[in-house]
Amino acid sequence: MSKVYVFFADGFEEIEGLTVVDMMRRAGADTVMVSVSGNKTVCGAHKIRIEADELFENGDFSDADMLVLPGGMPGTLHLLEHRGLAEVLEKADESKTGIAAICAAPRVLGSLGLLKGREAVCYPGVEEHLTGADVCTDNVVTDGHITTSRGLGTAIDFSLELISRLFGPEKAAQMAKSIVYR
Repeated sequence: MSKVYVFFADGFEEIEGLTVVDMMRRAGADTVMVSVSGNKTVCGAHKIRIEADELFENGDFSDADMLVLPGGMPGTLHLLEHRGLAEVLEKADESKTGIAAICAAPRVLGSLGLLKGREAVCYPGVEEHLTGADVCTDNVVTDGHITTSRGLGTAIDFSLELISRLFGPEKAAQMAKSIVYR
């Protein structure tokens, strides 16, 4: 079973984080919501509170198949400031573990130099923070083991791309059909 960790910080974009969790679980991935805020209760950018499955400091992410960063403000800034998360992402990059970020969160990957020489997308206005990336405007872009997406309006496309990466395009097509998507 594929193991997916989705990292939540106070101020996360609810649709981006919860769509990924929901879609991954529907696809059969063991999906864990991880709080980087020091508290299992995390408050989204629009004041929706969620209960994370575990705290970052109690996690062992070595079994990850995919690490996912939802965007939102100030959630992205909190992810950016979290040194432990940066170390996990750098190790994942070295081992070519799947990494994904949506909306403003690709900024975290850019700050770590993980997008150098890669195609990437982000929320409009965040492009300057994608250090070294070849920035494009597709809804979702996968370059190697890293997937990026533009924002909450692309959350389903983003989730389906991650499902395709973990389970194959046939599973992603089945999921799209089951949710009456396009």
